[in-house]
Amino acid sequence: MKKIYLTLVLFQCILFSGFSQEITGDWHGLAEFPSSTIRIDIHVVALETGYSATLDSPDQEIFNIPTDTLIISKGVIEFKLGSNTYKGLISSKLQTIDGVWKSGSTSINVSFSRDSIPPPEGSIVTLKKEYAKKEELIEMRDGINLFTSIYSPRDKSKNYPILLVRTPYNSEPNEERYSGRLGNLTHLLNEKYIIVFQDVRGRYMSEGKFEDVRPFIPNKKKNEIDENSDTYDTIDWLINNIDNNNGSAGIFGISYPGFYSTMALPNAHPAIKAVSPQAPVTNWFMGDDWHHNGAFLLMDAFSFYSTIGRPRPEPTRIGPSSFEFKNSDNYDFYKDLGPLKNVRKNFFGDSIQFWSDLMEHPNYDDFWKERNVLPHLKKVKPAVLVVGGWFDAEDLFGPLNTYKAIENQNPNAENRLVMGPWYHGQWASGNGEKLGNIHFDSNTSTHFKDLELQFFNYYLKNKGEMKLPEASIFITGSNEWKGFESWPPKNVEYKDLYLQCDEKLSFTNPTVEACFDEYIVDPNKPVPYTEDVHLDRTREYLTDDQRFASRRPDVMVYQTEILEEDITVVGPLKVSFFVSTSGTDADYVVKMIDVFPDELKDYPTNDMNVPMGGYQMLVRGEVMRGKFRNSFENPEPFTPNELTEVSFEIPDTAHKFKKGHRIMIQVQNSWFPLVDINPQSFVNIYEADEKDFIKATHRIYHDTNRPSKISISVLKN
Repeated sequence: MKKIYLTLVLFQCILFSGFSQEITGDWHGLAEFPSSTIRIDIHVVALETGYSATLDSPDQEIFNIPTDTLIISKGVIEFKLGSNTYKGLISSKLQTIDGVWKSGSTSINVSFSRDSIPPPEGSIVTLKKEYAKKEELIEMRDGINLFTSIYSPRDKSKNYPILLVRTPYNSEPNEERYSGRLGNLTHLLNEKYIIVFQDVRGRYMSEGKFEDVRPFIPNKKKNEIDENSDTYDTIDWLINNIDNNNGSAGIFGISYPGFYSTMALPNAHPAIKAVSPQAPVTNWFMGDDWHHNGAFLLMDAFSFYSTIGRPRPEPTRIGPSSFEFKNSDNYDFYKDLGPLKNVRKNFFGDSIQFWSDLMEHPNYDDFWKERNVLPHLKKVKPAVLVVGGWFDAEDLFGPLNTYKAIENQNPNAENRLVMGPWYHGQWASGNGEKLGNIHFDSNTSTHFKDLELQFFNYYLKNKGEMKLPEASIFITGSNEWKGFESWPPKNVEYKDLYLQCDEKLSFTNPTVEACFDEYIVDPNKPVPYTEDVHLDRTREYLTDDQRFASRRPDVMVYQTEILEEDITVVGPLKVSFFVSTSGTDADYVVKMIDVFPDELKDYPTNDMNVPMGGYQMLVRGEVMRGKFRNSFENPEPFTPNELTEVSFEIPDTAHKFKKGHRIMIQVQNSWFPLVDINPQSFVNIYEADEKDFIKATHRIYHDTNRPSKISISVLKN
């Protein structure tokens, strides 16, 4: 649940019809959201013409928030608070209310009564009794002070490890309140850790200048700084100045904080014994957030930098206001932007430095290479637990490649990997039971928190046993956790899936001497990434039904016959296609899809009542910008209508295609507005004009002499 205080606005209207004044007074409820359990109190007051209501969330220390709307009529109460709504049935004796609370796409049953409710475990009220808070400015080696919030157990009879989260996202938005971030850490707080949040330099309350993914400096001079040195200096101060610490420290964080966790590993402070980079930003040109294989992820970059990217002239607790979109349909909004250069012209100017950097570095040059942390992950001494989600739209590349880089460059490192069926950060803030229309049959996030607690307890407290396998992997499709001695697993059989004539897909080499599919791609009518209309990029699109795309004439579809046995695909997918285009550039989007049986029984229902028979579940998809097919440093045009091989790797998966299902491959040349539109002419896309965007005729070949294929690894029984 998004914190209530983030979604509430001023009281606007009240409607009332025929109810006695006994409805007035205080009502108390307990809401069990995926990420937390909180109390909600409703205070109903009688007016001359009806009623008004305010809400409290005492566990978030939020009080007296007026409803947007309130309707009480015929034994039913309804109200709205921003994106939160509630509708409940009032009992005849006016002692209980039973109804449904909706927050975004989440719906839960919430009942209210006249009886007060004690604080739930892990609430801020409980934490205040057990933890003391203080704020510090910690001086770095160059004299810059970093704002740091410290939560220490009030029980001083023991010593405790330190757990540090370094973040650009406001470590402490309120001087008086305890951080809402603590709500996701109750499993660690119950074990008694000293929890520390820190604003990185140049963000919120910290001094200095912020730099996106600040490059690592291998051989720093005395006062040279990077994120590694700031982490080192912070840990050194904490160890020497915080009472009752046991001399051991851990670092963890999700997404950008995952990057800062990774940056702690080279030349780590001796006190750092355990580090957990979770969905870490790793390489922003190859596979994380803003580019995949050089293709620009327009929607995510624009929405992020239009808000977060704004400059902060001086320390503040207040974050930037959100960008005001004038259109609720992201497809139309980004189409209306036109060429990418219009963003600076019409919206940003030169005010957002990193957007300018994105536009000015179209190829994999030194700017991007300096910001790739992977080559520096050498001589890693702390134990490492890398965490990622199979359906992470932002940073799937990061955890997989961070784990592999540590493994390859540190053969003796205590290095482990956890991959679950999660969207970005879902392991910390949700239950992980489903994503969109796809169910995973268990609370996978609780399972992860057990693993995380085991990891930190063992390395920071010398408590318990280390039973985590090298790789803890959730296999989607069969919905089961498996432990592996390595990742990717070694117990595999390598197979090739060949595109065939007549929209077929099989494990046998094509026997036809000449066969290809020809189609026209119009950049003015790009293929959408999802069927539905949204403003923000959805988390669910990575499991969405792909039937909407398979019906388009500019999406090529290939599928197997009905499978006669289970096939579990693990590890990366390798694409090798023979293609041609009448243009001089092209994107290639390749999607692997699990096609459910037409007659599908007993599959759990979904909120939108999508028929699951014949469902085309996206398992993995990736884009390749064609100009980079031979070199990311030196792009090359296509020769019009000339046969060309395009090869690239799709990030790892772990999915069981069950007997009775089919495997489908879809190929398309746009994925909008997830990815910007390729003009299909060889130009610097960030400086392209309207005239550069042209229609092109594409061919995909799949015959004996030109076999287009997907290479996969199949887990042996």
